[in-house]
Amino acid sequence: MPVDHLWATWRSSYVQGGSDRAQAVAPAGDGRSLFERILAAGADGSADDRELGVVLRGQRCFVLLNRFPYTSGHLMVLPNRAVAELEALSAQEHDELWALVRNSVVALKAGFGCDAINVGINLGQAAGGSQSDHLHVHCVPRWTGDANFMTVAAETRVLPVPLDEAFDRLRAAWPGQ
Repeated sequence: MPVDHLWATWRSSYVQGGSDRAQAVAPAGDGRSLFERILAAGADGSADDRELGVVLRGQRCFVLLNRFPYTSGHLMVLPNRAVAELEALSAQEHDELWALVRNSVVALKAGFGCDAINVGINLGQAAGGSQSDHLHVHCVPRWTGDANFMTVAAETRVLPVPLDEAFDRLRAAWPGQ
């Protein structure tokens, strides 16, 4: 039986270490969370927001494309400061966070034509949070009929939209832009 090939040539720059977000952020060990370092890299001019995947910067929170998405368009909404627990957010951070989640849902629907969106938070390592020191709300677009068989059958994700295109779609569809 012949082997089928799944070509994803747009991933070439990632495999070769091209415009990887990790290269643009300060190294770990400086006391800041990964997300704080990503946010700071764009603020200090060492990297641009498109390269970092920072879709939008608010006063207290920001929107970031997930570098390792479940599906194309998978993004996260986070407070600017590393806060592990939802109850540790200030009232202003809380309000801005959820307003950005709402706007993210609007932009995902308009920019990706998805049928549904999963919105969720893993609070703490035991809940499945890989970056449990900095809470983040996941917004994951979903499509009817997309059973994600590749993930189940081949432990492989098929991502038809590259990160830079996802960034452009979200920015173009962002409410008020």
